Amino acid sequence: MMSASGILGYGFPEASIKAAMELKPHMVGVDGGSSDPGPHYLGSGKTLNSRMAMKRDLSLLLRAAIANGIPMMVGTCGGAGGEPHLQACADIVREIAREHGLHFKMALIHAEQDPAVIQRALAEERIRALGTAGALTAEDIGQAVRIVGMMGPEPYRQALAEGAQVILGGRGTDPAPWVALAMHHGVPAAPAWYAGKMLECACNAAIPKKHDCLMVTVGQDYVEAEPLNPELRCTPLSVAVQALHENASPVLRYEPGGCVDTRDCEIRAVSDRRVRITGMKWLPEPYTIKLEGVRRAGFSAVAFAATRDPGLIGQTDSFLEFVRASTATKVAALGIAPEDWQLVLRVYGAHGVMGAWEPNPGFRPQELAIVAEVVGRTQEIANAALSLARVTLLHSDFPGRMCREGNMAFPFSPSDIERGPIYEFFMQHVIKVADPLSLFPIEYETV
Repeated sequence: MMSASGILGYGFPEASIKAAMELKPHMVGVDGGSSDPGPHYLGSGKTLNSRMAMKRDLSLLLRAAIANGIPMMVGTCGGAGGEPHLQACADIVREIAREHGLHFKMALIHAEQDPAVIQRALAEERIRALGTAGALTAEDIGQAVRIVGMMGPEPYRQALAEGAQVILGGRGTDPAPWVALAMHHGVPAAPAWYAGKMLECACNAAIPKKHDCLMVTVGQDYVEAEPLNPELRCTPLSVAVQALHENASPVLRYEPGGCVDTRDCEIRAVSDRRVRITGMKWLPEPYTIKLEGVRRAGFSAVAFAATRDPGLIGQTDSFLEFVRASTATKVAALGIAPEDWQLVLRVYGAHGVMGAWEPNPGFRPQELAIVAEVVGRTQEIANAALSLARVTLLHSDFPGRMCREGNMAFPFSPSDIERGPIYEFFMQHVIKVADPLSLFPIEYETV
């Protein structure tokens, strides 16, 4: 099985997919998304990567799959796997088919959830929190802009059984398409899931890191991984690192319906570029589906500013406290209630990345970048409060100030940038289901 890249639209060398086809794989696939880029894409319905970039990747994959008579599968279409994201990828696939005269059966697996279904599951006590998340409430669900479930391999297996050659999935666990293909061909769950884990991020399992294609061979009791680009290689260490990717435990990985136990795994090189893994086990558990939901957190406006004034840099914290207090006074004068807006100042060059965890707070930089953001109940409130924060940053005094003009340099005009509505994740929960297909309707079409 082949994986093209870490996420659809990241790109990969055309030479690598040509090399893959010479090896006669049973499928080509790519993961399409992640929650890593934050809640905006699920909330807004916009795709993570550009249509141009996704079309380029899909065109290479689709033409290779059809020419070689093998399935092509995409997981978490469009970056977040909601209905707009799934339809965006489906439209691209149809367009490519028209342009190249391709014919195939396509399956669309829907992952966006009806809030009423989630409300019923909550009432039936089939939803539980993960980790330290709080209990989900009916009010929470009512605030949702969009909810998706993370499908396992079963919907993909169903689509394969129905003869679909091109399968586009909404939100799913990253390994699911490859797990489905392997199990469709009779491979047991343990090596199938391990293979899927290797393939989900493509050449993240190889060194040096590059957006490129990975080939994995999986059998009844083993997995072998090798990059298709001769400049890259898999090593026992690079494979072990990928096995740890996004996982709380070094040896146990929980998936829908069970746990991949790797405590007895052996990872060894069979060549200078190929690695073989054996000894994985599958521990069945009650079937649960992770839910991801977003709600609107407000409206945002941002401004970027920078200073190289050593006098100001020497007293940044006290200066920004004055900016916060002065801005609050000015905003209150507009009749805006304190609970209707929030000012966030991030200082890059000091502690913009680590915040209070910065291990070297005494470092004295030559220049600082300040990102001022206001989150407001409305866009008008966010814009008004940001404009006051910006002018306060620019024209406030501080002890020892020598300049009579502005304190800040602004890289953009206009300096204030509307971001529009912003979103936050509010679900860290799983739902217990009797049927792994029940939340994921499949739609078929002849393209």
